[in-house]
Amino acid sequence: MTTDTARRPLSPPRTPGGEGRPRPRFSTGTATGLGVAVLYLSLIVLIPLAVVVWRSLDQGPGFFWRAVTTPDAWAALTLTVVASAIVALINLVMGTIIAWVLVRDRFPGKAVVDTIIDLPFALPTIVAGLVLLALYGPESPLGVNLAYTRAGVVLALLFVTLPFVIRTVQPVLLELDADVEQAAASLGASPFQIFRRIILPNLVPAMLSGTALAFTRAIAEFGSTVLISGNLPFKTQVAAVNLFSQIESDNTTGAAAISTVLLAVALAALLLLDLLQRWGNRRG
Repeated sequence: MTTDTARRPLSPPRTPGGEGRPRPRFSTGTATGLGVAVLYLSLIVLIPLAVVVWRSLDQGPGFFWRAVTTPDAWAALTLTVVASAIVALINLVMGTIIAWVLVRDRFPGKAVVDTIIDLPFALPTIVAGLVLLALYGPESPLGVNLAYTRAGVVLALLFVTLPFVIRTVQPVLLELDADVEQAAASLGASPFQIFRRIILPNLVPAMLSGTALAFTRAIAEFGSTVLISGNLPFKTQVAAVNLFSQIESDNTTGAAAISTVLLAVALAALLLLDLLQRWGNRRG
């Protein structure tokens, strides 16, 4: 005759602070996959970035500061960050509107428009610069000449970064439950209240993600700006073009210093995005 103790499964031993739960163990496949992922990420991203940062400090912090605060480098960095911020804000609004139209409206040629939006992803950026120069240059068929101006730089950055917000907001709109909106409308909520209380809170994380991606993409842009900007120091020269000029002048340490500043700005934008998303999640 078996006793209840014999039939009862043995409980795992308690550990301090563990509440009697067994410790998680990584399987061999998980450990191998994690190791491969970390190794690949290190070889492709982490080690090259670390080398750039190390090279920027090769001649000491004093040389680093002088390299990024020379009049031409500082003007290029300022123009790049300001123009990228303007572009990110414009894309935040227009990208969300375009995503809304593509998801909620029906019109002839919708599939064509949806395909064209991805064109900046596939088109070489130097070709984009050539197209923009042909349309908005001195011989513009539209009668609008933005060549060699800061407005032309902003236009080029808008072209290459627009898809980021659209493609991050669009899937969220597709997944929103229309029944919730209909229920709110049946309870007397106005369209503005439905958008502000139901739709917008769900869209904000995607909108912020797309905006941050657009900003970080804009600060690194080279091909689409090099033609329409004219590469005029102190006026239309962006940081990526100034960096290229430093390399042509055999000033690789100065180029690495400018690259490090751009890297720091991009990381700061991504970290700020992460903090905003965590704050939003805590507030529900």
